[in-house]
This record gives sequence, C-alpha cells and structure tokens, in this order.
Amino acid sequence: MLCAAPAHVQAQTQTVHVLTVQGAIGPASADYVVRGLNKAAEQNARLVVIEMDTPGGLDTAMRGIIKAILASKVPVATYVSPKGARAASAGTYILYASHIAAMAPATNLGAATPIELMPGGEPPGPGQKPAPDQGKTPSSVADKDAPLPDAKSRKAVHDAAAYIRSLAELRGRNAEWAERAVREAVSLSAQEALQLKVIDVVAEDVADLLRQIHGRKVKVAGLDLTLDSAGLTQVRTEPDWRSRLLAVIGDPSIAYILLLLGIYGLLYEFSNPGIFVPGVIGAICLLLALFALQLMPISYVGLALIILGIALIVGEVFVPSFGILGL
Repeated sequence: MLCAAPAHVQAQTQTVHVLTVQGAIGPASADYVVRGLNKAAEQNARLVVIEMDTPGGLDTAMRGIIKAILASKVPVATYVSPKGARAASAGTYILYASHIAAMAPATNLGAATPIELMPGGEPPGPGQKPAPDQGKTPSSVADKDAPLPDAKSRKAVHDAAAYIRSLAELRGRNAEWAERAVREAVSLSAQEALQLKVIDVVAEDVADLLRQIHGRKVKVAGLDLTLDSAGLTQVRTEPDWRSRLLAVIGDPSIAYILLLLGIYGLLYEFSNPGIFVPGVIGAICLLLALFALQLMPISYVGLALIILGIALIVGEVFVPSFGILGL
C-alpha cells in the first residue's frame, strides 16, 4: 500500500490480518473486531480482512465495530464468506462502512430494517426482518410510504436510514439502495450487489480478493492510498477464549434466558427471604444479561460482581447459611 508518508510505507509488513465474524453481532463480536484492528495497526499490517457471516445483531455492537473501522489506520475489507453466507441486518451496515466491500458467490446482504428485541425474536438491531409471528411492519413490505406503527419505530427507521446513507456517501456506494434496505427490508445477491455498485468485488476466496483489489485507491485516516495487496501473507486471528465466552453470553437467546432467570431468581428470593441461592443466582444472571444486552458496560458488570461477592462474604459472617453465601 503506497501512501504519502514514505516512513509509514517502510514500516509496513507484508501481511494481511484476517478476522472471522460468524453469528449474531454482539459485545463479543465488537470486542474481537476492535482488538483485531488495534493489533493490525500495532503490527503495521497492510490490510485487514473481516470474513463475515451474520444474520444481524445489536445496534450498539454494530456501531462500535463501524466506529473502529472508520477510525482504523489500516484499510479494512469486509468479505461476506463462505458461499451461502449472508450480511443481513447489522452486517449490511458494516459492509457499507468498510473501505472495500466484497462478497463470495451465492451470498446475500440487506434486510436492514431496525427491530426491537422481542421474546423469541431474532437478534435485535438494524436490518432484521421480523419473524412472521411477530407481525409485519411497513418496513418489511414493499410500500415504503406505509405509516409506521408508532413514533419510536419511525424514529428508529429514519435514524437507521440516515446512518446507512451517510456510510454509503462516505464510501461512494449506492445510497438509494442502502436506504431501501432499511425502509423496505430488501436484499440482494452478490452479483446483483456488484451490478448496483453496492459492493466492490465478488471473490472466490481471500486470495482472489487480494488479487482483485490490488491497485485500488481508498481513503484511510484522511490519506489517499493505493492498495498493494499482491503477495501478502495471511495472518488469521481467531477468537480467543475470552471472545468465545463473551459470544456465548452475548447471544441474544442466551441473554434473554439469563434475563428471565435473573428476574425470577430475585422475585423468588424476595417472596421467600432467607433461601439466598435463588437471589445469588438471579443477581449474577441479571448482571450477565445486562452486559449481553449492552445496557451496562463490561467494566461496570465486573465491578458489580465484585461488590456482590464481597457483600455475600460479609453476609456469611452475620447470617448462618452453611457456607452457601460464601460460595
């Protein structure tokens, strides 16, 4: 990658860092991508490729990833892969935000209408179509002029439409279709996306992607760069134990179960004081659910768990529970 600062070019390594995002976009995905981008910048990588297959996810996690991509000093290519994968919902926004947008054959993107997290629903966030049993909204049908059910839904759709349009304009991609993906929940195949200038490349694999984008010009951190992606060594950064654990906790279905367990555990403890076990389990589950739903940052959750642990140990001194509180 050539740029205006020769010292920066000399410091670069002949590597491309490859990150893999599969499943719902949540706190774990955001943490993994942000750390991966930081690592690539620290090691002066020439390019970061995010291989993505997602049905969508949480709005806050999606925006965290997009902010990291926009602030990255290393060019980012998001690649919907493997064949049969999708970049629905939040994935469409991330694809639009990337310096290079690419898809494998037989993949799709779109359906970017924001919906709320509902019991039994799909992961929340921009872009997911409501399930049939959740009822249709005007944003999931063809008539974009149909009235939305309430002010909250209207605000969410208008905000999401403006957001994805701003990303499209930043990267010079099809802004009209991007807005339709939000307001009408439309989707495209890889070839259709290429024809409509929604994406830049359709590639068979990462090696093919690197060959096709060689010589393309992108703007990174305010600098006009020419990608030199030929012959780069792929360095794959797989999710570590921390990311995998957070992914399990952050799964919307698991988060909802934890939320219910937390609420019912505390209710049972309040209705039957002195048992302690339901209250302890309920408090822990509730804190984990709040993190998974990103209502609390992970640092606050950790602090709350520490305070809870100290309180239980102190409580063991004053309330005989045969060691249950101390555990």
